[in-house]
Amino acid sequence: MILRTFGWSFGVTAIGLVVALLYGGPAGLALVAVLAVLEISLSFDNAVVNAKVLDRMSPFWQKIFLTIGIAIAVFGMRLVFPLVIVVITAGLGPIEAFDLALNEPEQYHHAMESAYPTIAAFGGMFLLMLFLDFVFEDHAHKWLPWLERPLARIGKLDQLSVVVAGGSLALVSGVWAKDPGNVMIAGVLGMVTYILVNGLGELFSGASGLDEDDDDDGDDEGDAKAEAEVERRGGPSQLALATGKAGFFLFLYLEVLDASFSFDGVIGAFAISTDPIVIALGLGIGAMYIRSLTVFLVRKGTLHEYVYLEHGAHWAIGALAVCMLISIAHHVPEWITGGLGAGLIIAAFLSSVVRNRSGEGDEEDAAAGEDKQLHSSGV
Repeated sequence: MILRTFGWSFGVTAIGLVVALLYGGPAGLALVAVLAVLEISLSFDNAVVNAKVLDRMSPFWQKIFLTIGIAIAVFGMRLVFPLVIVVITAGLGPIEAFDLALNEPEQYHHAMESAYPTIAAFGGMFLLMLFLDFVFEDHAHKWLPWLERPLARIGKLDQLSVVVAGGSLALVSGVWAKDPGNVMIAGVLGMVTYILVNGLGELFSGASGLDEDDDDDGDDEGDAKAEAEVERRGGPSQLALATGKAGFFLFLYLEVLDASFSFDGVIGAFAISTDPIVIALGLGIGAMYIRSLTVFLVRKGTLHEYVYLEHGAHWAIGALAVCMLISIAHHVPEWITGGLGAGLIIAAFLSSVVRNRSGEGDEEDAAAGEDKQLHSSGV
């Protein structure tokens, strides 16, 4: 299981470390190893959320995520995307930008930092919308009931997440940003991208018969038993897996989500090394492990066994979104963003362990099953 899931990651790690040793000697090897660990620690919450989405995708689209998706994540977002940002912001050609990255890494870093407020606005608003949509939804399992219950109640107000995110963007761009116009435009584009990609995914999922709430024509009691069996096995049935257009938009959603995480890590990596090749190698290795970890969580049914992990990951995403918005005007150290994310996920995992050992999980699952039956009966 471990070798089958992490085999590609182990292979890429070996190749990457050899290349790092040949390129930069022992110092380059050490820097690449440190950057890989940094990427894994900063993006673990990304893996948990990815696993929740990947669990809904068909085997075909899971393979696409693990092949084309890896190429996009490793080469596109960690190497090509920063170059594109420098090309746009510095007015250079692609060749000049690559030459600048290799021969003038300090200027290359400065060019990326000058574009960071715009990128942080886009990524921060995308992640904030993801977080708000989660906490404003009523979930069967509640990690922090004293907070999640009132948030779910006020979340019944239609489009509240858009209102809160838009107000936050107006505050950040109007009060903190040095270039409020570009920050506002980038932030709005981040919100629009999330609404569009997420909405299209839900639209085609519903059109494919994947809407969990569409039970009007079925046997409610049979559906409830089928859902209970699915939860017991630790994943959705084959009939409920997203295929075709639904799978494509879920894949697109995952790639945009990864992009929102990755650029913050690229900027943070310059605190360790200014060499773009070393950064690409280290972050590329880390990205491979995040992909493999995502698949491992799906295949082991970890999110179904440790039900609060998803909650912890979304609260970590909310913390990252806030840090990105604050960093538009004030630098937020990477150890704070990474520490917050890791701390929230560890706390959620430990809470899940306590829940499972105390027997509270069986009571919650029974209550969740009753709620589903009442909902499907129109009560």
